[in-house]
Amino acid sequence: MAAASGSVLLQRCIVSPAGRHSASLIFLHGSGDSGKGLQRWIKEVLKQDLAFQHIKIIYPTAPARPYTPLKGGISNVWFDRFKISNDCPECLDSIDGMCQVLTDLIDDEVKSGIKKNRILVGGFSMGGCMAMHLAYRKHQDVAGVFALSSFLNKASAVYQALQKRDGALPELFQCHGTADELVLHSWGEETNSRLKSLGVNTKFHSLPGLYHELSKGELEKLKSWILTKLPGETEGQNE
Repeated sequence: MAAASGSVLLQRCIVSPAGRHSASLIFLHGSGDSGKGLQRWIKEVLKQDLAFQHIKIIYPTAPARPYTPLKGGISNVWFDRFKISNDCPECLDSIDGMCQVLTDLIDDEVKSGIKKNRILVGGFSMGGCMAMHLAYRKHQDVAGVFALSSFLNKASAVYQALQKRDGALPELFQCHGTADELVLHSWGEETNSRLKSLGVNTKFHSLPGLYHELSKGELEKLKSWILTKLPGETEGQNE
């Protein structure tokens, strides 16, 4: 399956709901990965798919593009970065272009009958950063946002957008390993504190000893949070 925005084709991997589709979740992978790769990784960690009775999970794949931290090497990334650091400018042109491509994905779900407040967006590492840009700058009416091992730059356009906000903001679920050496735990903590100070309802889950990776406990926490934001249509559904 592919979604088009101009010349961009976005491949996606889908985990369909077991029952009637009444909500959707867009899960964005980290740099250099793919939607299928993320779905497989989650399945390996959980020993089963992340799956629900009523929620469709969409794992899109970022288009291949030159990536500056790889000295211009081609990689599947949501946007470019000058370097992997929280203390440098954002490459906003590439972020904004991808926001439009992912907006098409959200629009596809709305056209299929899913209300915007029944859609969650989130991701791992760069995918979590992309999700925060997408939701807090462009789609403040989604059900919620999650960011796993992710961060925003110190002068992020997300913070600037939230200073001008008007109305309620989607809740943020954030997790980060204390032993992460690629995306420092302190960067995630600082991101969470800044967002909280700008009116975002959020909890920051520190995961002792976890590196730049996913864990079973983290994904189980995420699954519980997803169900609080996108509950089934009737009480007592067996998830």
